Amino acid sequence: MLLELAQWLAKDIRAFNVFSYITLRAVLACLTALVITFLIGPALIRKLTAYKVGQSVRDDGPQSHLAKAGTPTMGGALILTAITITVLLWADLENRLVWLVLWVTLGFGAIGWADDWRKVVQKNPDGMRSREKFFWQSLIGLVAALYLAFSVSATNTPPMMNSTISWRTITAMVPSAAPSASAPTSPMNTSAG
Repeated sequence: MLLELAQWLAKDIRAFNVFSYITLRAVLACLTALVITFLIGPALIRKLTAYKVGQSVRDDGPQSHLAKAGTPTMGGALILTAITITVLLWADLENRLVWLVLWVTLGFGAIGWADDWRKVVQKNPDGMRSREKFFWQSLIGLVAALYLAFSVSATNTPPMMNSTISWRTITAMVPSAAPSASAPTSPMNTSAG
């Protein structure tokens, strides 16, 4: 949104051409996300604490995790809000890959929300089962891979690739995308407790 405004202003004021550099927009996006987090974060934590949206901890875990009982959960909502606002403000919204990454991020956030909902509202300390998380993460990865495989055109293909992708490439890429999408999240969730 701000990129389009800067491009419009750059027609009359050349100084606004600086916003066409992705590095500047990346730095400004990080700073914007930081400010959003600082502004919204404390109020969100107070509200979650007031609603007693606290984490329930499994009894079979390490004793050090028992101190986490009652810690406000659903902090992913804050992160997703900051990411979504910054992407909408600073990204090139005409680039369909930006939208794909945003939808994948929000899809994974929805999985996290469903997991937290079960932990907090349904008082189930286990949340979603691992198989269920893996299924939904793989489905999101598969849909994203299929979109990428079938939406490549000659106008936006990287120079190192031909303008057409062979079926061999598609049949290799798509099945590997599903587990690749969920692979980074499992160790992270395991280490976070």
